[in-house]
Amino acid sequence: MPDGFLLLLIIIFLALAFDYINGFHDAANAIATVVSTKVLTPRTAVLYGAVLNFIGALMGTEVAATIGKGLVDINLVSMEMVACALIGAIIWNLATWWWGLPSSSSHALIGSLLGATCFSANNWQGVSWVHWDKFINKIVTPMFASPAAGFAVGFLLMGLLTWVVFKFTVHRINRVFGKLQIVSAGIMALSHGHNDAQKSMGIIALALATYYPSTEFHVPLWVILACAIAMGFGTLNGGWKIIRTLGSKMIKLQPIHGFAAETTSAFIIMGASKLGIPLSTTHVISSSIMGVGATKRLSAVKWGIVGTIVWAWVLTIPVTFLLSGGLMWVLRLVQGDL
Repeated sequence: MPDGFLLLLIIIFLALAFDYINGFHDAANAIATVVSTKVLTPRTAVLYGAVLNFIGALMGTEVAATIGKGLVDINLVSMEMVACALIGAIIWNLATWWWGLPSSSSHALIGSLLGATCFSANNWQGVSWVHWDKFINKIVTPMFASPAAGFAVGFLLMGLLTWVVFKFTVHRINRVFGKLQIVSAGIMALSHGHNDAQKSMGIIALALATYYPSTEFHVPLWVILACAIAMGFGTLNGGWKIIRTLGSKMIKLQPIHGFAAETTSAFIIMGASKLGIPLSTTHVISSSIMGVGATKRLSAVKWGIVGTIVWAWVLTIPVTFLLSGGLMWVLRLVQGDL
């Protein structure tokens, strides 16, 4: 393996690469609906989302602290573990992007971090290095609660909006909510940057704390800025395959539906970010779109597409756990630690 400082530089590069991939992989979370409803052109929407993702990434570090020191014992983490975690998450993100599946970048990173940790010592000692209580409370519980909340709140908000505008003409509804959707898409992009960019910040801060063990865990300003820039540039190269899946394959959206789904998602994600919960923005926006679409009629939602998306959700943590764990096991084998 490279010496410590070179490995630190490699980890920083990998973390920023993950953030960049997260930007174009999850760009669809913020702009899919506003593109599919033709409120904004793809080029304008991507630029708009990139700017607000960047701003959102500067808004806090609560989620970074959860990722960096809340899930594993920071005193037992090695640089190799962090590197394997990032490589596993990047591989999964690229694979699901290629298949056009809106999987969770957050859960990919979390599953990879846990896998690399558990496979890092003999006799499964690494399992005891994971804070399983925090994993349950801040990852597993929100993993089920947030999509349920997205579906329920999206359904209720869309039902309320339908009651409010039922006397309006279709032209007036589209005109009013076309303007409002620009605002809701912006808030969604802001919330995405606020939650997702912090995950790479937490990983880099974890690597820094590992390399400089005498320092306390904190996220330096240069790390915040670097991750924000990487996320912004990644969004500029938005993943059109995932945009098509969220914006048109799942259900046909109008501006009022896009506004309801984005508003629902943005406020759920913002609330989670303030609580330091690394939420899956993909799960929230997808379930919100399902809830909004179900107000038309349940058959309006293309449940076959939904089933494929749910499988990607279910598989992300275990697959990335095994992927990064396998990388860690191979690395230890090569180093002669097995």
